[in-house]
Amino acid sequence: MRLDAYNNRGFLRGRPAWVECLWLAMQALFIRPPIPGSGHRRVILRLFGARIGTGVTIKPGLRVKFPWRLTVGDYCWLGEDLWIDNLADVAIGSHCCLSQDVYLCTGNHDWSAPGFDLRVAPITVCDHVWIAARAVVAPGVTVSEGSILALGSIATKTTSPWTIYAGNPAQPVKKRPELASARV
Repeated sequence: MRLDAYNNRGFLRGRPAWVECLWLAMQALFIRPPIPGSGHRRVILRLFGARIGTGVTIKPGLRVKFPWRLTVGDYCWLGEDLWIDNLADVAIGSHCCLSQDVYLCTGNHDWSAPGFDLRVAPITVCDHVWIAARAVVAPGVTVSEGSILALGSIATKTTSPWTIYAGNPAQPVKKRPELASARV
């Protein structure tokens, strides 16, 4: 690779630089610090374009690259130090738990291109998903309905519904019973 040949001119940040700077300041002051409560975090994220559902709990330390590319469904828990590195859209369904230190990564580089070209792809986390502490979800992955990604696992491919995954790369371990309430 030749980093002097790198350019990301085709990448659109989605908002003017001043909005991004204001977001970074608000995130540093009100989203990441250990201030109790979720209400102020929900309000600020919504002010910057995030679509946040009802009953969402947001713990301190949340890091979001571009809130205008984030959708979170109803009754989700976003754990301490969750990092949503959303160069592309991230959609999180309802009744999901993303635990401590989870990393959702929507961007990567083409190591085979001389210019180390930026590549981005969205992440979708479907309803009733649990992504356990320190797990990683790669660009373009869909974590299917009811899936569990175990502690420290790395999902590089789309998961099957109602299946528990573990390891690096994450592999199916066993089926998970489907919740009766999920069928309603």
